This record gives sequence, structure tokens and C-alpha cells, in this order.
Amino acid sequence: MWRPSASIETLKQRATYIAQIRQFFIGRGVLEVETPCLSHYSVTDPFVVGIPAIFQAIGSQHQAICYLQTSPEYAMKRLLAANAGPIYQLSKSFRQGEVGRIHNPEFTLLEWYRPQYDHHALMDEMDDLLQLILQVGPAQRVTYAEVYMNKLGVNPHTATIDTLADIARARCGLSFDSLDKDGWLDILWTHLIEPMVGLNVPLFVYDFPASQASLAKVRPGNPALASRFEVYFKGTELANGFHELQNAQEQIARFDKNNAYRQAQGLPMIPIDKHLISALEHGLPESAGVALGVDRLIMLALGKTNIADILSFDFERA
Repeated sequence: MWRPSASIETLKQRATYIAQIRQFFIGRGVLEVETPCLSHYSVTDPFVVGIPAIFQAIGSQHQAICYLQTSPEYAMKRLLAANAGPIYQLSKSFRQGEVGRIHNPEFTLLEWYRPQYDHHALMDEMDDLLQLILQVGPAQRVTYAEVYMNKLGVNPHTATIDTLADIARARCGLSFDSLDKDGWLDILWTHLIEPMVGLNVPLFVYDFPASQASLAKVRPGNPALASRFEVYFKGTELANGFHELQNAQEQIARFDKNNAYRQAQGLPMIPIDKHLISALEHGLPESAGVALGVDRLIMLALGKTNIADILSFDFERA
């Protein structure tokens, strides 16, 4: 168990990919930044769980509960609000409970933000990066609704909870008592759709339901749609991007909704990140941002099937 989980040759290849990523952004004039891994706040998203860390100053009896960051998103948005311009970061991030073939509780994220971009312009730039690293052709792009119609023959925006639950029971053998519509959509996505998408070239999926907006803008309409995208390759999710929400009050409302859901599910409440809200109140520029899982990207680029195969020491050996 003292030996690395990846071969030394693989770690040399990993270093080459990391250098290529940095050169990609250097060539485009994007500033590399560093933000804290340890934060006073975490995310309210009930499906993303931060890892607590206790800090105690020397000579103090007070113990502060901090968190290892789940991503550098909030801190990078604070830099955007301070007029940092286009920025990127290769950072260690941490999430509770995520261990498996494509998960490690400590992982590397590539996150970048482009002022004056929307999510479609950012998809263009991400496509260039994916072609460079994966050595594949241009990505395909489809809407969230098109994927559901093509794969399952159902419109996710108009389908009822009963319809979605019936498909999950018939196709997956899964049944739950308390799932809302987004819960059923997620079950169908992860169990039936995700393994079938982006098999030859990466696939961008955009125009998600407004209820899944997270930190993205919502475009009004019938239906209202979230201005966000996800990227898949060989049935694996690689990235999640937003045309970023700028409205502080709307962001507070979404955080409050997350905490209400947490309370209903018996999960701990997470204090809202006041620094992020203050930055939004000051003024976040029109921008788009995306987080890409570097370990998964390199795993797929090298034709590996387990994330441990491209890490120096996976969680079991950490």
C-alpha cells in the first residue's frame, strides 16, 4: 500500500496534460489564480456535501468549524467582482462520501470564468480544450429535452412525476416514495441516459429545467430554462457550466430553498456564504464559468477505467 496507485509513466503523462492545460490559457490571456482550500463557508446544495475541518488558534479555547472547499467557485466569483478579468484555476477540491471508480474525495478541478461570455461562447472555448486534450473531433450539442426525447421518448419539461416514476420502475427496477420531479429526472439521467451519451465525441447538453438552475441565470419562457450546460464523454460527466447569476437576492432565495430542502430531509443547515452575496451586491460582471474534472479528463484521455489509475495516491492509499 505504500506504492503509488498510478504508474510513474502515467504520472509523467498526467504532468504533460496539466502543462498543456496551463499553456492553453496562457495563450488566450487568461490569468491563473489561487483561492483558499479552507473556507468559513460551504455550499448549501443538498447533493454536494463539504468536508468539515476544525480550526483552533494557538492559545484559544474556541474551535471554528470550517470547510474544505467543494470547488473554488465562490472565491473566484469574488475575484470577478473585483475586476480580475478572465481567470482560471487548477485546484484541489473535496467532497464528502464520494469514493468509487470515477470519484475520489480529494480531486483536481479546472475552473475558469470569462467576462462578457454567455454559456454558448464558453462551450466553444471548452470544445477547443477538449479537442486538444482528448484528441477527438468537435463536440456535439443537444438540449436537455432533445436527449430525453431521443433516449426515452418523453419530454422532461411536460412529463408528470407518475410518468417518470413508471419509466424508472420499468427500465431500472427503482422505486422511491418521496422523490420530486427533479429527483426522478436525475434517476433516469444517471441510470439510463448518462451511460449512452458522448460515446464517440464529447456531448454538450444545455437548456436544463429552471428548477435545476443552481447558480445559473434562468431564461423566462414556456418552459423557463436554465442557462447552463454539462459535458459528457464516453458516458462520464466531465463538466458543469453556467451563464452566471448576477442577482444577489435571487441567489439568497435559491440558497434558502436549498436549506429548506435540507431541513425537510433531516440534513444539517449550511450558513449562506455572506462574502459571495456581498460580491454579488457589489456587482458581478456579465460572465460565464465552468468547472471541469481534471482527473476524469485525464483518465479518459489515457483510456483508463478507474480514477485511481491516474492519481499518485488514491483515497485508499492517502
